[in-house]
Amino acid sequence: MAPAAGLGLAACAGPGQGGSAAATPTAPVDLGAESEVSKGGAKLYRDHNVVVSRDRNGALKAYSTICTHAGCPINKLQGTTLICPCHGSQFDAVTGKVVQSPATEPLAELPVKTTNGRIIAGPGA
Repeated sequence: MAPAAGLGLAACAGPGQGGSAAATPTAPVDLGAESEVSKGGAKLYRDHNVVVSRDRNGALKAYSTICTHAGCPINKLQGTTLICPCHGSQFDAVTGKVVQSPATEPLAELPVKTTNGRIIAGPGA
């Protein structure tokens, strides 16, 4: 039997969305060129429910963009602030921490690395 990792995530449709989105990656995913994430910045990868940020020292961090409040996929990034369309929770894309409720739990951190100038995120990365 194969494990059903990530299948228990609840998903709710936000405004203008139909059905549920795919869960956070359960295996390594190639997100694109490392150069797409600048120091002190972040990039949202909606298709994979992942945000990748780079701190001022150049270290990459990756987080699931499934909101910890009601399981909605976060689809908006303003600067380094992620905004959930369902209930307005906001998260810091650099730390994963909640900056505006109703969410109270931080985003789940994902393994991330670079290989041949590409960003790879997800379990096993």
